Amino acid sequence: MNLAEKQQQLTAQLAALKNGQDRLAFVVEKAKVRPSLAPELRVEENLIPGCLAKLWFVSQFHDGQCFFKCDSDSLVVKAVAGLLCDFYSGHAPPEILAHDPKFLAPLGITQHLTPNRRNALSKIWERIRQFAEAHAE
Repeated sequence: MNLAEKQQQLTAQLAALKNGQDRLAFVVEKAKVRPSLAPELRVEENLIPGCLAKLWFVSQFHDGQCFFKCDSDSLVVKAVAGLLCDFYSGHAPPEILAHDPKFLAPLGITQHLTPNRRNALSKIWERIRQFAEAHAE
C-alpha cells in the first residue's frame, strides 16, 4: 500500500469518529498497546531535543525503505509520534519526501494538542524527512 492509499485509509478511519477529541483519544488508545522501545534504544543519542516530554526516535534503512520507531514518557506524545512513525515506515525515501503529514490537520488531531505536543509532532516529521533525504537516491 502506498502513502496515498494509507492516507485515504487513515483519513476514513479517523473521519468515522465524531470529532477531533475522539480521534485523538483513538490514537492514544492505540499508543497504549504500542510496544515500548528496548531499554538500549532509550538513550540520550536517540532523544529528540526541544520537547518537554522525553521522546526517543530510531530510524533504520534497509531494502530501499525507511523504518521508524519512537517512544515517549508521555502517552499523548507517544501516540502522535507513533502515528507518524507507523504511517511512514516501510516506504521509500522519495515517496516519504513527496507526502507531508499536513493531511492530519483537517482531521482535528493537531488542534487538540498543546503547543509542546505539536512541537513534538513537527520534530518527528523533521527527523523522518531528514532521514529520507539522507537516503534518497
